[in-house]
Order: sequence, then structure tokens, then C-alpha cells
Amino acid sequence: MWQAGRVRVAVVAGPDPGHAFPAIALCSRFLAAGDEPVLFTGPRWFDIAMAAGIGVRRLRGLAPRVDDDDGDAGQRIHERAAHISSEILPDLGAMLPELVVSDVLTAGGGMAAERLKVPWVELSPHPLYQPSKALPPIGSGLAPGEGMRGRARDAVLRTMTARNIRQGEEQRTRARVSVGLPPQDPGPAARLIATLPALEVLRPDWPENAHLVGPLLWEPTHHILDLPAGDEPLVMVAPSTAHTGVTGMAETVLEALDGTGVRVAISMLDTPPANLPPWATAGLGRQDEILRHAAVVVGGGGHGLLAKSLLAGVPVVTVPGGGDQWELANRAVRQGSSVLVRPLTAESVRSAVRQVLDSPSFTAAARKAAADAGVVSDPVRVCHEVLEGVRA
Repeated sequence: MWQAGRVRVAVVAGPDPGHAFPAIALCSRFLAAGDEPVLFTGPRWFDIAMAAGIGVRRLRGLAPRVDDDDGDAGQRIHERAAHISSEILPDLGAMLPELVVSDVLTAGGGMAAERLKVPWVELSPHPLYQPSKALPPIGSGLAPGEGMRGRARDAVLRTMTARNIRQGEEQRTRARVSVGLPPQDPGPAARLIATLPALEVLRPDWPENAHLVGPLLWEPTHHILDLPAGDEPLVMVAPSTAHTGVTGMAETVLEALDGTGVRVAISMLDTPPANLPPWATAGLGRQDEILRHAAVVVGGGGHGLLAKSLLAGVPVVTVPGGGDQWELANRAVRQGSSVLVRPLTAESVRSAVRQVLDSPSFTAAARKAAADAGVVSDPVRVCHEVLEGVRA
């Protein structure tokens, strides 16, 4: 009879922080449960993963090939996934995994697991983004339509996106066949939806194998950033780490908040701005520690920062870029914990920060999101149950 713990599990995720950090956080959960995780990702995160006791392997096949079209999302996800599955197959097979967890954007991990006949689980480090028969298309940022007119609007929008969805399904089928898999994709044994209940949307067709497990958060440093002296409200600024994020955020926010009677802490992985005023600081530091002192966050709307801020009960001024940031920013606005700014200007940021600081309703909504965060499943337990089912 299989016993919990001591499971050899491979966790596959690309090197983008929004996907690598949740994967590292999940590996840490596996370690704490007595399992043996190995992380397949880019070498940028090898040192911090190994320092946490996590085994690492290079995620091969990430570099674009000559004939790749990264402007085609379907090709980027599915055809690249087939290639990645072939590239990592030797290393993955050599570690003899009993389970594979594959990030939703790194579908090659799931394909490789299927080729090895190993059960696999999909990790979504954000809300569930599968199409629904009752929601507007994901990415629109729209709330579900109400009444006959609202439902009709959503139906029209779903029709407009149906062709792209079918094209993606055809690309996935061709990709599977190209590496010897059956055309029909059986999908993962389970889906880990790593978000807050406050950022999820009710749908009548929620997949039976999808489990809301709460955010998987990871701090890439132990360093504590020194905060500016004083007792004025602290504004934490966290420019997006995604390549689709808005550029120039740190500099614009500094211009916007000059003379407004606040302090600023800019948390960033890259080189911080030079010549900071005395009321501001910048650099790599633990965001959870900064959030203990922050009154408001200004960020790009990436899921990691948004979830981390709400878990700390801190409202957010969201400046969304591309990808899923528009969708997430609008969900946070509807939940009541955020003000959305687009386009990014000093005037709009100054006004939004002032609005959040002046109205306690935003903090109250953020604290409610944090209070509701405990109604989730344990991701490690879900994975163990998958293996229990396979081995029964």
C-alpha cells in the first residue's frame, strides 16, 4: 500500500518568475511533506532552489527554434511543448518520477509524463483560465453578463473567440501526434488552481478535477530592504517581472508621489533607479516584509504580487500590461480592493494612490480577501490522492 511521503515528483515550469516562483513554492511544500521534488526550470533559479534543498534540472528546449513563431500563441504553447517533451525526456526518465507536475504554460512536462506513462498534474499559478459556457472570454476583463442582454453579449464574444480555441486544439493535436502520442488529449489527472477565492469566478462548468489550492508564493531573497525613515504612509512599488509588463513604472511612480507626503519602497529583481530621494528606497528585498508596513501597493497586476498583497490585507493600484494582467486587474477592481490605472501617467498614479489612502473601503476589501483565503485544498494532499487513485 502506497504511503504518503517519499514520492519522487518532478515539477516542470518555465523561468519566468510568475511561473518559476510558484513551482519552487510547491517544491518546498513537497519537501515539508517528506517527498523528493526535482525542479525542471531555467538555470537562473538553480541557486535559490538548491539553497532550499530542492533538486534541480535544466528545462531544455526553451530557446526558440528558427521556424518558431512566438507571435502565434498556439504554436508557442503546443508545438514548443512537443519539442520540450522530447528534450527533457532523458533527464525526466532518469529520475524515475512517480508523479509529474507541469505548469500550465509549460505543457511539455505533461506530454513528457504521458510519454513515460507517469501520472501528471497541471499547475495553474493563477485563476482557472479555461473557457466556460457561462463566462465572457478570459482576458476580456469583463464581469459575467447579467440578464438576457448580458448573457447574449457573452455568447457573441464566445463565438468570436471560438475559432481561435479550435485552432489551438488542432495545433495541440498535431503536436501530440508529432511525438507519438494519441491525438486525443486525456488531460491531467488533477489541476491545481493556485489563487485566492476572491480572484476566482463562479462557473457552472468547473472541472471536477480542478482544486483551488490558494496562492503558491515564494520569496527569492532573505534580504530585508531598509525602509525610508518616518511615519508617513508607505507605498510599495513592484514593477512587473513579465516581459509584457508596463515599462518605466518605478520612475513614473516616483515622479507621481513627489511631494505627496508618502514614503516609497520599490521592490524589484532588476537594477533599481539611481539618485533616489530621501523618502524612497529601492532594491531586492522580501516583499512579505515590506507588505507588513505598506498602506498601498502599486504594481502591474501579475498574479503573484496581487495575491501576495491581498493576503497581507493591502489594497493595490494596478497598472496592467499584457498577458493576463488586464483580466486580473479587473477582477481585483470588482472585488473592491484595487484601482485600475491605464495608461500609466504620473497624474493617474497620484490620483489613484490618493483615492486608496483616503477611502478605507479598499483596505477592508483586501482584508476580506485575506480572511477568505483559508477555504482551499492542500496541493500536496491533492497530488498524493492522485497517486493513491493510480495505485489503488
